[in-house]
Amino acid sequence: MPTRPGSPNPHLKGAELVSGLGAVVLGAGLALVLPETLRAYALPLLVAGIAVHGLGMSAKYHLEARDGPPLWWERLLFWLCWAMLVGMVGWISFDAFH
Repeated sequence: MPTRPGSPNPHLKGAELVSGLGAVVLGAGLALVLPETLRAYALPLLVAGIAVHGLGMSAKYHLEARDGPPLWWERLLFWLCWAMLVGMVGWISFDAFH
């Protein structure tokens, strides 16, 4: 069922929720990297956070693109975030296997 103009898009809201949840899990994973006693939980939380945040961020980006092309700064932030996530995966991989 299409939404009325000006009303919140439930799919967009769902994508925002998934992206936000991924960011929270990612933050929790980063926080757990520091304390030695909780270090065993850090890697799974980081990986889950990266995956969930990336999926939610991409879904939101594509859903918003239905309303028109993204602004230059929206596109820049989207790709900057992906670059940072890829960098974090590289850092985690290097740290885990080195």
